[in-house]
Amino acid sequence: MNIEPVVNSSFEHLFKFTQDEVVRFAELTGDNNPLHLDAEYAATTNFKRPIIHGMLGATVFTKVLGTQFPGFGSIYLKQSLEFLRPMFVETDYKAVFTIKTIQPEKHIAEISTEIFDVNTKKVVTRGIATMINEKLF
Repeated sequence: MNIEPVVNSSFEHLFKFTQDEVVRFAELTGDNNPLHLDAEYAATTNFKRPIIHGMLGATVFTKVLGTQFPGFGSIYLKQSLEFLRPMFVETDYKAVFTIKTIQPEKHIAEISTEIFDVNTKKVVTRGIATMINEKLF
């Protein structure tokens, strides 16, 4: 981790998902809801087009927290999630991570996790991750 793990330090990560990744996630999880996979069906919903599985969107949290910020050695203890708006394929998103609290005696930090639609600037997913890392916190 290049950023010192102190309260209010933050990290940003840009990403997007492809339809192939949505299909692979559906195959992996067994969640084949046509809202994610069938454009004709999705057109009949309020969303008007297929949406990404909320949990697929949230996988960016485990990717970044486990490998970049805070990084290797980090272990999830808890993650809260709120799915505020739909996510779509081939759309640019920005995940923002901010350390909210650190308990150095327990090596635990609470980290705000948010996903923003880059174009609208609106939060689509948010939550709090509780992580342990004996070398960083």
